[in-house]
Amino acid sequence: MNALELKDKRILVTGGTGFLGRQVVNQLYKAGANPEKITLPRSRDCDLRLMENCQRAVDQQDIVIHLAAHVGGIGLNREKPAELFYDNLMMGTQLIHAAYQAGVEKFVCVGTICAYPKFTPVPFKEDDLWNGYPEETNAPYGIAKKALLVQLQAYRQQYGFNGIYLLPVNLYGPEDNFDPRSSHVIPALIRKVYEAQIKGEKQIPVWGDGSPTREFLYSEDAARGIVMGTQYYNDPEPVNLGTGYEISIRDLISLICELMGYEGEIVWETDKPNGQPRRCLDTERAKQAFGFAAQVDFKQGLKNTIEWWRQNAA
Repeated sequence: MNALELKDKRILVTGGTGFLGRQVVNQLYKAGANPEKITLPRSRDCDLRLMENCQRAVDQQDIVIHLAAHVGGIGLNREKPAELFYDNLMMGTQLIHAAYQAGVEKFVCVGTICAYPKFTPVPFKEDDLWNGYPEETNAPYGIAKKALLVQLQAYRQQYGFNGIYLLPVNLYGPEDNFDPRSSHVIPALIRKVYEAQIKGEKQIPVWGDGSPTREFLYSEDAARGIVMGTQYYNDPEPVNLGTGYEISIRDLISLICELMGYEGEIVWETDKPNGQPRRCLDTERAKQAFGFAAQVDFKQGLKNTIEWWRQNAA
């Protein structure tokens, strides 16, 4: 496989100062990119929902890695479905169009696992992406991101524009978002356990009934996969990035309690939504196409995340 040489490339990373973005930037450095040629726009100075900002951002760039997203857990998905649809669609679709117009050499779009249909045979294969409607709470976000795959494939077909689409599974790791209003399941649970320990509470409420399964990818692994895709993958088909390891929410909270030394009781709030029943990816295409396989063991990744939170909780 011929690698795309990064050392002389001007690279725009949207969302590059975020949780995944910082890891992607580190992996770009490791792959030989020149730190002085990497641009990281901040949302407060560069609102990508506006076309002129997208045009300004992609000007003179060789590669665009689009990570920026308005995203959160199940709570945010229920509270702000319209914003999640509009913001993600407008950012992505205008950025892709601006990048094509500006003659950008390669566009790397990071999609979402929420794009998969609610009932997809497990493990999820990329070819199943269109076989049904996404889980309802995730659908506005998932469909907005999935539209970008269609756009990239259309621009490749009509204009020869090289855009690739990667689908990382649920991410976790140090520096994750621990805000209870918008966090995903792992940081949300770690924070719950931590606060129960501090307050001496003997019970923790957790949404749903614990039966759904999820797969989690350590942020550093995800970033490595994204940079490998940037260097080695040039095909129109979407590619899953994951571990292939599936764990139920019930087992996840048990493991977090064990690692944090919490012995209280879990109270399942069965009136709250479970979300998608199962999530686990088929990771064969990434292995075959550009040699990506996750490296960080789940338990170790959780330990690192808990450790980071304990040090930074204040």
